[in-house]
Amino acid sequence: MRFSMERPAHRASARALGTILGAALLGSCGGGGGGTSAASPVTPSAAPVALQAAAASVVQPLEVPAALAQAPFDTAKNLTIPPGFGIRVWARVNKARFMALAPNGDVLVSVPSEGKIVLLRERANDTPQTFDYATGLRKPHDMVFHVIGNTTYLYVAESNRVTRSVYQAGETGTAARETVVADLPDSSLPELGGNYGHELKNIALSPDNKLYVSVASACNACAEDTVSDPVRGAIYQYSADGKERTLYARGLRNAEGLAFIPGTSTLWITVNNRDEIQVPVNGDIDGDGSNDLGKTLPSYVDENPPELFTSVRAGANYGWPFCNAVPNAAMSNLDAVPDYDLNRTGAALNCAAIERSAKGIRAHSAPLGFSFLHASAVPPAYRSGAAVAQHGCWNCTTLRAGYKVSYFPFDAAGNAGAEYDLVTGFVTDPVAKSLWGRPVDVIPDARGNLLISDDYANAIYQMYPR
Repeated sequence: MRFSMERPAHRASARALGTILGAALLGSCGGGGGGTSAASPVTPSAAPVALQAAAASVVQPLEVPAALAQAPFDTAKNLTIPPGFGIRVWARVNKARFMALAPNGDVLVSVPSEGKIVLLRERANDTPQTFDYATGLRKPHDMVFHVIGNTTYLYVAESNRVTRSVYQAGETGTAARETVVADLPDSSLPELGGNYGHELKNIALSPDNKLYVSVASACNACAEDTVSDPVRGAIYQYSADGKERTLYARGLRNAEGLAFIPGTSTLWITVNNRDEIQVPVNGDIDGDGSNDLGKTLPSYVDENPPELFTSVRAGANYGWPFCNAVPNAAMSNLDAVPDYDLNRTGAALNCAAIERSAKGIRAHSAPLGFSFLHASAVPPAYRSGAAVAQHGCWNCTTLRAGYKVSYFPFDAAGNAGAEYDLVTGFVTDPVAKSLWGRPVDVIPDARGNLLISDDYANAIYQMYPR
């Protein structure tokens, strides 16, 4: 989730549930979606029983309250999840995108298409109460709660700016908002002619009160973004009040998720890489006996380049649009090769010298929001990793990539292990391209459940431990 804090004894980072919700809630995860309000958690006398960490393997009926059974949930749906969990439709929010967990357990959901943020408040034995928390915004997307001193702020990333407001416990509407970063590029820029496919902004705040803003590319692959001001396909760093702008990292086509490993200053991101890539090497890729160098082949495009899930180093260049990552068997420590169109000779950028990405995700999976679960109340076996929502491919020959929530275990040194699935089943026929849901974001709630937003089925799902 998106909550960060600065405290003398402990520092938790953006999207990690801080200690004000942590220790007292660890035992509540076994109750799943019962009647206890998230705003008034019950502290049990005994420690919870740890579930064994496991991948999705059990097909479970999606539970749907009668009040939420409008299409597509007017017919039965199944999802595959790990053993020991159930899953239900928790709320309906039209075009739900990113989420943030408020300090009192309320859930904020951004709705860029309607220019608003919705607040969901859990009720015992009922569906959540819904409020329009903020309206009249310009394509709001990412949200982060962050504590500086004794003040809790809510930061909101709109397409053209980042604002913050002082959060008051239990509020159902936002207070006066202060613009901390203005004039971010979006589709209103005259030089872009109203076209900016990745104008939605994502943010994170660090334990030392730095604000990080992703400025995504305006194109699939173009050199113009690398010389714009601000540089597009990049991450910028600011002070928490929006001053001291620094180009932090570049060569990142569309960094969607941003979060710090809890208790550290290590920023991780998910990146949507380019589409319609040409074959960059000599060889017969499709087996027709001819050299495929420079061709756009569906079989090659389907698997190249991988999406990225990686830590970010200050000053690093990750290659886009001049270098493209290459998948390997472990999807780790990815090499890169020159882009055929923009860097055929390697003169524009030395691809051997760029920063290697830590992990790859299958090409066109479109990983969006993710959450580190280290400081959350999820079952203990899952508290050393990250859950990643994958929106799914739009231009693959079949719906082979994404449309799921996956999990990356992390070791004590902050290294990500092999990816495995947590929630699948949104695609019913990959060849016919039939589907009913597309995950956007995933966060832990205050009671140890995972919430998953879906802007296709207009829903928030709750995966709960039984």
